[in-house]
Amino acid sequence: MASSKEIRGKIKSVEGTKKITKAMEMVSVSKMRKAQERMRAGRPYSEKIGNIAANLAQANPEYKHAFLTANPDAKVAGFVVVTTDKGLCGGLNTNLLRATTAKLKDLDAVGQSAEVVAIGNKGLGFMNRIGAKVVAHVTHLGDKPHIEKLVGPVKVLLDAYAEGKLNAVYLCYTRFINTMKQETVIKQLLPLTTEGMKTAAADGSPAHAWDYLYEPDAPTVIDELLVRYAEALVYQAVAENMASEQSARMVAMKAATDNAGTLIGELKLIYNKTRQAAITKELSEIVSGAAAVG
Repeated sequence: MASSKEIRGKIKSVEGTKKITKAMEMVSVSKMRKAQERMRAGRPYSEKIGNIAANLAQANPEYKHAFLTANPDAKVAGFVVVTTDKGLCGGLNTNLLRATTAKLKDLDAVGQSAEVVAIGNKGLGFMNRIGAKVVAHVTHLGDKPHIEKLVGPVKVLLDAYAEGKLNAVYLCYTRFINTMKQETVIKQLLPLTTEGMKTAAADGSPAHAWDYLYEPDAPTVIDELLVRYAEALVYQAVAENMASEQSARMVAMKAATDNAGTLIGELKLIYNKTRQAAITKELSEIVSGAAAVG
């Protein structure tokens, strides 16, 4: 059995850890609210631009953008993997990277390779460890995502798809459901389909065809819009992932704080038992000594 001094040292150490986890929990609560507001603010834009993109794709059928055309001859798939920069957020990154690895194995089984754009330190480190081909990455995004930081790395895959080098581009991230639940999502980003863009719209795309006047011309407008649409999807995925990160970290730190409290209670019980045993032993020695003298 450990000595009283060792047990006191353990109690003090766990109490220090408890203070840290409690502070991290409170910080996550504050950041979580801001991240959720930012994530919810971005949803209407991504839904509305999807609605407009679907209408434009139908309105000018004689012009077919590269993002709407499949590349069946290509044997490479692109992945945009969105993870966190920091840890201590439960199984958030683990679940996402496990699902992404399963998808990579499925593609490898049919003879396809993959190129990865990693957003976040955890995903970058993991992809490097498993030997995936990382063509671009962005880390240290902070607490607020900036679209200008995301455009460059993502454009690598968008350009490669437009050139016919990729047969598909997948977006992997964690969708925010509520504070206690986050969902791993692997969705096809390219090729964009009219049906997929209809589904993305909150109010649903109209069934009838639209007629637009384009200035300066249809290719210029549609090219710009569909690139912005793809970028909006990536930005929204990062915003969703950040909201999920803060929620998961808050839950993880609360669980750590509760566990620390439980451990402190158990250590104090052991300390009291050890102290009582020492006192009993000393009393027994005194009584035995007194009896021997008498």
